[in-house]
Formats: sequence, C-alpha cells, structure tokens
Amino acid sequence: MWYFSWILGIGVALAAGVISALWFESHDARDISHRPRAKPTGHTHRAASAP
Repeated sequence: MWYFSWILGIGVALAAGVISALWFESHDARDISHRPRAKPTGHTHRAASAP
C-alpha cells in the first residue's frame, strides 16, 4: 500500500502548486489594476538633444 501514499502525496503537491500559481496570478492582476495611472504629459515624442 506504499504506492497509495505516493500517489496521494504527488496529487496533493500538484494541487498545491496549481492553487498557488492561480492565487499568485490573481494577486498580481489585482495589484496591477489598483495602481494609479501615469498622467499624460501631452508630448508624443522626445526631441533629440544636440551633440
């Protein structure tokens, strides 16, 4: 019956990995959506500096 504990352990480890990956993805998406946006300056490009 040792194989039962191996299968159960591998299943739990995989489930924990998938759940933590999904949690980190949703946590990062929530942080990005709550960040303040940069205010536009009105300039579309930067002038090249003279050498």
